[in-house]
Amino acid sequence: MSPAGAPSPSAEASRGGELDEFLRYVAHERQLSPQTVRAYTDDLREFQEFLDRYYGAPEWTWGGVDRLAIRSWMGDCATRRGLSRTSIARKLSSVRSFYRFLHVEGRVEANPARAVRSPKKQRVLPGFLTREQMDSVFQTALLRAEAGGFHGLRNLAIVELFYSAGLRLSELQGLNVGDADLISEQIRVMGKGRKERIVPVGRMALRAVRGYYDARERMIATATRPDARAVFVGQTGRRLSVRQIQNIVGEFLRGVAGESGLSTHSLRHSFATHLLDAGADLMAVKELLGHASLSTTQIYTHTSKERLKAVYRLAHPRA
Repeated sequence: MSPAGAPSPSAEASRGGELDEFLRYVAHERQLSPQTVRAYTDDLREFQEFLDRYYGAPEWTWGGVDRLAIRSWMGDCATRRGLSRTSIARKLSSVRSFYRFLHVEGRVEANPARAVRSPKKQRVLPGFLTREQMDSVFQTALLRAEAGGFHGLRNLAIVELFYSAGLRLSELQGLNVGDADLISEQIRVMGKGRKERIVPVGRMALRAVRGYYDARERMIATATRPDARAVFVGQTGRRLSVRQIQNIVGEFLRGVAGESGLSTHSLRHSFATHLLDAGADLMAVKELLGHASLSTTQIYTHTSKERLKAVYRLAHPRA
Protein backbone atom coordinates (compact mmCIF):
# COMPACT_ATOMS: atom_id res chain seq x y z
CA MET A 1 0.00 0.00 0.00
CA SER A 2 1.28 3.51 -0.86
CA PRO A 3 2.22 5.92 1.94
CA ALA A 4 -0.43 8.53 2.73
CA GLY A 5 -0.41 11.33 0.18
CA ALA A 6 1.98 9.50 -2.20
CA PRO A 7 0.86 8.84 -5.77
CA SER A 8 -0.45 5.37 -6.47
CA PRO A 9 2.32 3.38 -8.17
CA SER A 10 -0.12 2.16 -10.86
CA ALA A 11 -1.46 5.66 -11.63
CA GLU A 12 2.00 7.21 -11.57
CA ALA A 13 3.44 4.45 -13.75
CA SER A 14 0.58 4.80 -16.23
CA ARG A 15 1.08 8.57 -16.53
CA GLY A 16 4.83 8.22 -16.90
CA GLY A 17 4.50 5.41 -19.42
CA GLU A 18 2.17 7.41 -21.67
CA LEU A 19 4.48 10.40 -21.53
CA ASP A 20 7.50 8.24 -22.37
CA GLU A 21 5.60 6.74 -25.33
CA PHE A 22 4.92 10.20 -26.72
CA LEU A 23 8.57 11.26 -26.36
CA ARG A 24 9.70 8.11 -28.19
CA TYR A 25 7.13 8.86 -30.90
CA VAL A 26 8.38 12.40 -31.57
CA ALA A 27 12.02 11.28 -31.44
CA HIS A 28 11.84 8.16 -33.59
CA GLU A 29 8.69 8.25 -35.72
CA ARG A 30 8.44 11.99 -36.36
CA GLN A 31 12.25 12.27 -36.20
CA LEU A 32 12.22 15.71 -34.61
CA SER A 33 15.55 17.28 -33.71
CA PRO A 34 17.16 16.49 -30.32
CA GLN A 35 16.60 20.12 -29.28
CA THR A 36 12.85 19.87 -30.02
CA VAL A 37 12.54 16.55 -28.20
CA ARG A 38 14.34 18.07 -25.21
CA ALA A 39 11.91 21.02 -25.22
CA TYR A 40 8.92 18.65 -25.29
CA THR A 41 10.45 16.67 -22.43
CA ASP A 42 11.06 19.73 -20.24
CA ASP A 43 7.63 21.27 -20.96
CA LEU A 44 5.66 18.11 -20.24
CA ARG A 45 7.63 17.14 -17.12
CA GLU A 46 6.94 20.64 -15.76
CA PHE A 47 3.26 20.27 -16.65
CA GLN A 48 3.12 16.92 -14.86
CA GLU A 49 4.78 18.34 -11.74
CA PHE A 50 2.25 21.19 -11.66
CA LEU A 51 -0.68 18.77 -11.94
CA ASP A 52 0.73 16.74 -9.02
CA ARG A 53 0.48 19.90 -6.90
CA TYR A 54 -2.79 21.09 -8.46
CA TYR A 55 -4.81 17.91 -7.87
CA GLY A 56 -3.14 16.85 -4.64
CA ALA A 57 -4.84 13.45 -4.91
CA PRO A 58 -2.64 10.58 -6.12
CA GLU A 59 -5.07 9.07 -8.62
CA TRP A 60 -5.30 11.78 -11.28
CA THR A 61 -4.99 10.70 -14.91
CA TRP A 62 -4.24 12.47 -18.19
CA GLY A 63 -7.82 11.83 -19.25
CA GLY A 64 -9.14 13.63 -16.18
CA VAL A 65 -7.28 16.89 -16.84
CA ASP A 66 -9.65 19.66 -17.90
CA ARG A 67 -9.39 23.08 -19.50
CA LEU A 68 -9.42 24.84 -16.10
CA ALA A 69 -6.36 22.87 -14.93
CA ILE A 70 -4.45 23.82 -18.07
CA ARG A 71 -5.37 27.49 -17.69
CA SER A 72 -4.25 27.35 -14.04
CA TRP A 73 -0.91 25.93 -15.16
CA MET A 74 -0.50 28.76 -17.68
CA GLY A 75 -1.27 31.26 -14.93
CA ASP A 76 1.37 29.64 -12.73
CA CYS A 77 3.92 29.95 -15.55
CA ALA A 78 3.15 33.65 -15.86
CA THR A 79 2.85 34.71 -12.22
CA ARG A 80 5.06 32.40 -10.19
CA ARG A 81 7.74 31.73 -12.82
CA GLY A 82 7.53 35.01 -14.73
CA LEU A 83 7.64 33.40 -18.19
CA SER A 84 6.91 35.46 -21.29
CA ARG A 85 3.76 34.96 -23.35
CA THR A 86 5.89 33.48 -26.13
CA SER A 87 7.34 30.85 -23.79
CA ILE A 88 3.90 29.98 -22.40
CA ALA A 89 2.47 29.65 -25.91
CA ARG A 90 5.27 27.25 -26.83
CA LYS A 91 4.66 25.16 -23.71
CA LEU A 92 0.92 25.05 -24.45
CA SER A 93 1.77 23.82 -27.95
CA SER A 94 3.72 20.95 -26.36
CA VAL A 95 0.70 20.00 -24.23
CA ARG A 96 -1.60 20.15 -27.27
CA SER A 97 0.71 17.86 -29.24
CA PHE A 98 0.85 15.40 -26.33
CA TYR A 99 -2.94 15.28 -25.99
CA ARG A 100 -3.34 14.98 -29.76
CA PHE A 101 -1.16 11.86 -29.56
CA LEU A 102 -3.13 10.46 -26.61
CA HIS A 103 -6.42 11.10 -28.44
CA VAL A 104 -5.28 9.39 -31.65
CA GLU A 105 -4.03 6.44 -29.59
CA GLY A 106 -7.40 6.19 -27.83
CA ARG A 107 -5.98 6.99 -24.39
CA VAL A 108 -8.22 10.04 -23.81
CA GLU A 109 -11.70 10.89 -25.07
CA ALA A 110 -10.87 14.48 -26.03
CA ASN A 111 -8.03 16.98 -26.20
CA PRO A 112 -8.70 19.55 -23.42
CA ALA A 113 -5.86 21.77 -24.61
CA ARG A 114 -7.69 22.51 -27.87
CA ALA A 115 -10.20 24.65 -25.99
CA VAL A 116 -7.48 26.75 -24.34
CA ARG A 117 -6.56 29.92 -26.19
CA SER A 118 -2.87 30.69 -26.62
CA PRO A 119 -1.68 33.95 -25.04
CA LYS A 120 -1.25 36.65 -27.64
CA LYS A 121 2.43 36.74 -28.47
CA GLN A 122 4.42 39.89 -27.87
CA ARG A 123 5.77 41.37 -31.07
CA VAL A 124 9.46 41.68 -30.24
CA LEU A 125 11.75 43.00 -32.94
CA PRO A 126 14.82 40.75 -33.25
CA GLY A 127 18.21 42.12 -32.32
CA PHE A 128 20.56 42.62 -35.24
CA LEU A 129 23.82 44.33 -36.11
CA THR A 130 24.18 47.30 -38.42
CA ARG A 131 26.31 46.87 -41.52
CA GLU A 132 29.03 48.94 -39.85
CA GLN A 133 28.98 46.61 -36.83
CA MET A 134 29.16 43.55 -39.09
CA ASP A 135 32.15 45.09 -40.87
CA SER A 136 33.85 45.56 -37.50
CA VAL A 137 33.19 41.91 -36.58
CA PHE A 138 34.75 40.72 -39.84
CA GLN A 139 37.73 43.08 -39.52
CA THR A 140 38.50 41.73 -36.06
CA ALA A 141 38.04 38.11 -37.16
CA LEU A 142 40.20 38.66 -40.26
CA LEU A 143 43.06 40.20 -38.28
CA ARG A 144 43.11 37.16 -36.00
CA ALA A 145 42.93 34.78 -38.94
CA GLU A 146 45.83 36.49 -40.70
CA ALA A 147 48.04 35.54 -37.76
CA GLY A 148 47.79 32.04 -39.24
CA GLY A 149 46.59 30.13 -36.19
CA PHE A 150 44.00 27.35 -36.39
CA HIS A 151 41.53 29.10 -34.03
CA GLY A 152 41.64 32.40 -35.90
CA LEU A 153 40.98 30.76 -39.27
CA ARG A 154 38.18 28.63 -37.86
CA ASN A 155 36.46 31.49 -36.04
CA LEU A 156 36.53 33.69 -39.14
CA ALA A 157 34.87 30.87 -41.12
CA ILE A 158 32.21 30.52 -38.40
CA VAL A 159 31.12 34.18 -38.38
CA GLU A 160 31.35 34.46 -42.18
CA LEU A 161 29.17 31.38 -42.71
CA PHE A 162 26.62 32.41 -40.07
CA TYR A 163 26.08 35.76 -41.78
CA SER A 164 26.50 34.62 -45.39
CA ALA A 165 23.95 31.77 -45.18
CA GLY A 166 21.66 32.98 -42.37
CA LEU A 167 22.11 29.74 -40.45
CA ARG A 168 20.62 28.74 -37.12
CA LEU A 169 23.10 27.77 -34.40
CA SER A 170 22.07 24.10 -34.55
CA GLU A 171 22.43 24.10 -38.33
CA LEU A 172 25.98 25.42 -38.29
CA GLN A 173 26.99 23.17 -35.40
CA GLY A 174 25.66 20.09 -37.23
CA LEU A 175 27.32 20.80 -40.58
CA ASN A 176 29.29 17.92 -42.09
CA VAL A 177 32.00 18.20 -44.71
CA GLY A 178 29.74 16.49 -47.26
CA ASP A 179 27.13 19.24 -46.80
CA ALA A 180 29.40 21.96 -48.17
CA ASP A 181 29.85 22.15 -51.93
CA LEU A 182 32.53 24.80 -52.38
CA ILE A 183 32.55 24.34 -56.16
CA SER A 184 28.82 25.05 -56.55
CA GLU A 185 29.08 27.66 -53.77
CA GLN A 186 26.26 26.25 -51.66
CA ILE A 187 25.62 24.17 -48.55
CA ARG A 188 22.98 21.62 -47.65
CA VAL A 189 21.32 22.43 -44.32
CA MET A 190 19.14 20.25 -42.11
CA GLY A 191 16.70 22.69 -40.52
CA LYS A 192 13.82 22.45 -38.07
CA GLY A 193 11.68 19.33 -38.37
CA ARG A 194 14.55 17.70 -40.30
CA LYS A 195 13.66 19.77 -43.37
CA GLU A 196 16.53 20.01 -45.81
CA ARG A 197 17.31 23.14 -47.80
CA ILE A 198 20.09 24.31 -50.08
CA VAL A 199 21.56 27.73 -49.26
CA PRO A 200 24.00 29.77 -51.41
CA VAL A 201 27.24 30.92 -49.82
CA GLY A 202 28.95 34.22 -50.63
CA ARG A 203 32.50 34.57 -51.93
CA MET A 204 33.92 36.01 -48.68
CA ALA A 205 32.53 33.10 -46.65
CA LEU A 206 33.80 30.60 -49.24
CA ARG A 207 37.28 32.12 -49.03
CA ALA A 208 37.21 31.89 -45.23
CA VAL A 209 36.01 28.26 -45.27
CA ARG A 210 38.66 27.22 -47.80
CA GLY A 211 41.36 28.85 -45.67
CA TYR A 212 40.06 27.10 -42.58
CA TYR A 213 39.86 23.70 -44.32
CA ASP A 214 43.63 23.64 -44.81
CA ALA A 215 44.18 24.19 -41.08
CA ARG A 216 41.41 21.71 -40.25
CA GLU A 217 43.03 18.94 -42.29
CA ARG A 218 46.29 19.41 -40.40
CA MET A 219 44.39 19.31 -37.09
CA ILE A 220 42.47 16.15 -38.05
CA ALA A 221 45.68 14.44 -39.17
CA THR A 222 47.30 14.86 -35.74
CA ALA A 223 44.22 14.23 -33.55
CA THR A 224 43.84 10.91 -31.71
CA ARG A 225 40.12 10.37 -32.29
CA PRO A 226 38.99 13.11 -34.68
CA ASP A 227 35.46 13.66 -35.96
CA ALA A 228 36.34 13.56 -39.65
CA ARG A 229 32.78 14.39 -40.74
CA ALA A 230 32.34 17.61 -38.74
CA VAL A 231 33.07 20.92 -40.45
CA PHE A 232 33.87 22.85 -37.28
CA VAL A 233 36.14 21.10 -34.81
CA GLY A 234 38.12 22.01 -31.74
CA GLN A 235 41.73 21.50 -30.67
CA THR A 236 41.14 17.76 -30.17
CA GLY A 237 39.56 17.27 -33.58
CA ARG A 238 36.07 16.72 -32.16
CA ARG A 239 32.97 18.59 -33.33
CA LEU A 240 32.45 21.92 -31.57
CA SER A 241 29.56 22.00 -29.12
CA VAL A 242 26.73 24.53 -29.24
CA ARG A 243 28.18 26.24 -26.17
CA GLN A 244 31.64 26.54 -27.69
CA ILE A 245 30.25 28.20 -30.82
CA GLN A 246 28.16 30.57 -28.69
CA ASN A 247 31.28 31.60 -26.77
CA ILE A 248 33.28 32.17 -29.98
CA VAL A 249 30.61 34.35 -31.58
CA GLY A 250 29.72 36.07 -28.31
CA GLU A 251 33.25 37.41 -27.95
CA PHE A 252 33.06 39.10 -31.37
CA LEU A 253 29.61 40.55 -30.67
CA ARG A 254 30.61 42.00 -27.31
CA GLY A 255 33.51 43.72 -29.08
CA VAL A 256 31.12 45.76 -31.26
CA ALA A 257 27.91 45.93 -29.18
CA GLY A 258 28.99 45.46 -25.55
CA GLU A 259 26.58 43.64 -23.24
CA SER A 260 23.54 44.31 -25.43
CA GLY A 261 22.19 40.77 -25.38
CA LEU A 262 23.12 39.90 -28.96
CA SER A 263 23.74 36.22 -29.71
CA THR A 264 24.59 33.87 -32.56
CA HIS A 265 20.97 34.23 -33.71
CA SER A 266 21.61 37.95 -34.15
CA LEU A 267 23.79 37.10 -37.16
CA ARG A 268 20.81 35.29 -38.71
CA HIS A 269 18.60 38.31 -37.93
CA SER A 270 21.21 40.59 -39.49
CA PHE A 271 21.34 38.40 -42.61
CA ALA A 272 17.57 38.73 -43.13
CA THR A 273 17.34 42.41 -42.21
CA HIS A 274 20.17 43.47 -44.53
CA LEU A 275 18.73 41.48 -47.44
CA LEU A 276 15.31 43.11 -47.04
CA ASP A 277 16.87 46.55 -46.59
CA ALA A 278 18.59 46.04 -49.94
CA GLY A 279 15.28 45.19 -51.65
CA ALA A 280 15.30 41.37 -51.55
CA ASP A 281 11.96 39.62 -52.13
CA LEU A 282 10.26 38.51 -48.92
CA MET A 283 9.42 35.06 -50.30
CA ALA A 284 13.06 34.53 -51.32
CA VAL A 285 14.25 35.47 -47.82
CA LYS A 286 11.67 33.05 -46.37
CA GLU A 287 13.14 30.20 -48.43
CA LEU A 288 16.72 31.14 -47.53
CA LEU A 289 15.86 31.15 -43.81
CA GLY A 290 13.93 27.89 -44.01
CA HIS A 291 10.78 29.34 -42.44
CA ALA A 292 7.64 27.23 -42.69
CA SER A 293 5.38 30.29 -42.63
CA LEU A 294 5.70 33.68 -44.31
CA SER A 295 4.37 35.35 -41.15
CA THR A 296 7.58 34.32 -39.35
CA THR A 297 9.67 36.11 -41.98
CA GLN A 298 7.49 39.21 -41.95
CA ILE A 299 8.83 40.32 -38.57
CA TYR A 300 11.99 41.39 -40.40
CA THR A 301 9.96 43.85 -42.48
CA HIS A 302 9.01 45.54 -39.20
CA THR A 303 12.69 45.84 -38.36
CA SER A 304 13.36 47.48 -41.72
CA LYS A 305 10.43 49.86 -41.30
CA GLU A 306 11.68 50.91 -37.88
CA ARG A 307 15.06 51.73 -39.41
CA LEU A 308 13.38 53.79 -42.12
CA LYS A 309 11.39 55.68 -39.51
CA ALA A 310 14.53 56.39 -37.52
CA VAL A 311 16.33 57.70 -40.61
CA TYR A 312 13.29 59.80 -41.50
CA ARG A 313 13.07 61.36 -38.04
CA LEU A 314 16.76 62.25 -38.08
CA ALA A 315 16.94 63.54 -41.65
CA HIS A 316 13.61 65.20 -42.46
CA PRO A 317 13.53 68.88 -41.44
CA ARG A 318 9.87 68.72 -40.39
CA ALA A 319 9.83 65.24 -38.90
